Order: sequence, then C-alpha cells, then structure tokens
Amino acid sequence: MKLELGRIHIADVQFGDKTEIKDNTLYVNAKELSDLILKDDRLLACRIELARPGESIRITPVKDVIEPRLKVEGPGCVFPGVMGKVTEVGHGKTLCMDGACVVTVGKIVGFQEGVIDMTGPAADYCPFSKTQNVCVVIEPKDGLETHVYENAGRMAGLNAAVYLAKALEGHEPKEWEVFETKPLLQQVAQYPDLPKVGYIHMLQSQGLLHDTYYYGVDAKQIVPTIMYPEEIFDGAITSGNCVAPCDKVTTYHHLHNPVIEDLFKQHGKTLNFLGVILTNENVFLMDKERHSDMTSKLCEYLGLDGVLLPEEGYGNPDTDLMMNCKKTTQRGVKVVLITDEFPGKDGKSYSLADVCEEADTMISCGNGNVVIHFPKMDKVIGMEDYIEMQIGGWVGCKHEDGSFDAEIQIIIASTIANGFNKLCARTY
Repeated sequence: MKLELGRIHIADVQFGDKTEIKDNTLYVNAKELSDLILKDDRLLACRIELARPGESIRITPVKDVIEPRLKVEGPGCVFPGVMGKVTEVGHGKTLCMDGACVVTVGKIVGFQEGVIDMTGPAADYCPFSKTQNVCVVIEPKDGLETHVYENAGRMAGLNAAVYLAKALEGHEPKEWEVFETKPLLQQVAQYPDLPKVGYIHMLQSQGLLHDTYYYGVDAKQIVPTIMYPEEIFDGAITSGNCVAPCDKVTTYHHLHNPVIEDLFKQHGKTLNFLGVILTNENVFLMDKERHSDMTSKLCEYLGLDGVLLPEEGYGNPDTDLMMNCKKTTQRGVKVVLITDEFPGKDGKSYSLADVCEEADTMISCGNGNVVIHFPKMDKVIGMEDYIEMQIGGWVGCKHEDGSFDAEIQIIIASTIANGFNKLCARTY
C-alpha cells in the first residue's frame, strides 16, 4: 500500500466571503459553515469562532480536534464509513491542511472534556496552541440524551473538516511525502537484516462516551486485526471519546500518529516496520483476556522481534496494556510500553493501576497530576462553567479574577502528545 501526503501550509485563518486558501491564509465563510452544521436537527445553534497562536483565548469544553484532509487520487474518501462509503483507504494521494484544525466546542457532554489555551503556561503542553483553529461552537436542543449529543458533536466536527478540506482543491504542495508498506513477505524480504517491528494500536472502547470508530464501526465490536499504517493517515480511525483530555487521542492524533510517523522515519535504517495490529480497550475481563490473547498471537504470527505498545486512557485500560505486554513478551516478542503516569500531585502514589513483571521497558510521557496556573484570558470560546467538574479541576480551583489552578490532565492532549512527539523509535 502506497500513500502520498501533500501538505498545504496554513499560516493564518480569517473570516471571508468565500471559503478558500490564499497566500497561506485560510478564509472561512462562517455563515455557510454554520448553516451546514445546523442541518442536523439535534442542534439548536452553532457559531464559528477563530483562535490563533499567541492570542489571549481559552477554548473549552473541547470535544475533538480534526485536521481537514482531501483525497485527490485513489479509492475512497477521508473518514470512510462515516463521511462516505466504506472503501479501503491508504492508497493514492491526499492533501492535508497543515497548521489548521477544526475544534468542536460546546456544552459539556462528559466531565472529561478539556481545555486549549492559545497562550500562557498551559499552551506549552498543548499542540493545538500552535495551530490555526476554526472552532465550531454548538448548542444542543433541550432533552437530548448524552450519547445523542456526543454523536451530534462528533458529526459537526467531521462535517466542518470535510467542508474546509474542499478549499484544498487545486492547490499543489511543494512536495509529497511518501509512505509505503508492502505485503508482509515482501516487506520482510526488503530488509532481512533489520529487526521486524510492529505497532499495537489500542483504541479506547469502554462505552459511556469512551468510543473510537474504525471505518465507522464502534471499536467495541471489533476483534484484533492487522491494518496498513497508511489507512490511519487517510482517516480510517476517528475519535468519539470524551476520555481524560491529556490522554485523548483526538482524530487529529490518529491522522498524525507520531509513533507511526517515527517508525516510518526509522524504516529501512534501524528497523523494518511491518505494520499495525489494531485492538481495543474493553470493560469486561473476559473481553480483555480474549483480545490480549489475539493481539499477542498476531505478534507471534507476524514473526515480530519487537512492538511499541502505547495506551489511550488510564485506570481500567492499564489492565489491557499489561495483558498485552505480558502475553506478547511470553511469546518471545520484546515490548516497549508508552504511557503517562498518575502518581498524585506529590508523586508518591502508584503511577499505574496495574503492572506486570514483563513491563520492564517503558517510555513515560510524564505526570498528569502536575498542577499549573491557568491565567485569565481576554476571551473564552465556549464556556468556563464546567472547569471545577472537568477532570483535573476541583471545587474551589477557580479564582475571582477569572484564573484557575488545575492538573495538566485538563489540557487537551497534553502529556501524551508531548511524550509521543519526543519518542525515538528503538531497535531491539
């Protein structure tokens, strides 16, 4: 499978009469976009707001972040099974709106939705303080059940991303970045002297607003399978979870999976990257046992020498992480874990809810319990009504001057994003 990504850099975002890209600036027709979003009769109102790096703006509660991408050659569309027919993606050419994002915001769905600060101390922990953000602020109709509202918010973000991606038409990137994974036996033969390395992709799938979608299918319904990494870059996986902000693998992070990007950079140099094993994080013990059995079996079947094993979420998924580690190691495959930690504000508690002897090599993304000060911002996109009940906050953490103190886990994609981006793929 061969995919070429062409990045069209966006250096600014402005409102305009027409949605288009000119001189590296994205112009957005706000009325046209909001009218599109309000075709969903579950939503009462929608407004479009802009947030740029360095501005005194806070965005909260954030549901998802999405980079607009447009398929210009090859089968299917970006976000197949959700925004178009179910067709295998990962082939051909896709344009990326590099540096610009859609951010869905609005009344809280679950207490784990987070904060993006465009400046100040929190901005250092958040990748989206550096992007040009088109914020889709939605208000649900009264009486919507929580899962219905989550779906409406998820679709609002995806619809906005697809709408903005049309502005990429006709633009030619300076260069195309090529990603290619050959069928297994060809891939192994290509670099026979390098260690064969895979990536186990654990998807949040606990239900109760902790869901991820694979070609439009709720990940709770899948069993572990093998996929080409190029499929992920083309939108085969979308986020639908309101998991702890610092652990939230947004749709943007699936499109930009930094571990996979690093593995491609090392491919043919220090390792032979064979592909992705897709699994999930279930609630029931029987499911955890079944899926960790299957995941480790696939590692053995592929003849891997080692795997990188990251985790989305914490607590309950720590058990999935350790089961996958233990069983894969016992089959003769070396495992490197990637996770953040929650040892309490003083660092004296257990960092993980579960552990096993086989977990002897781990990359830590940091302590999510660290408390920082969030100064008052000149503008809030969304609302700060829920800060004290969002994960990382507490009753009394808000101050009269409009500032607040909270753990960094309240920041969207904070510790896990920074940890991933600093990862250097290891050889075995």
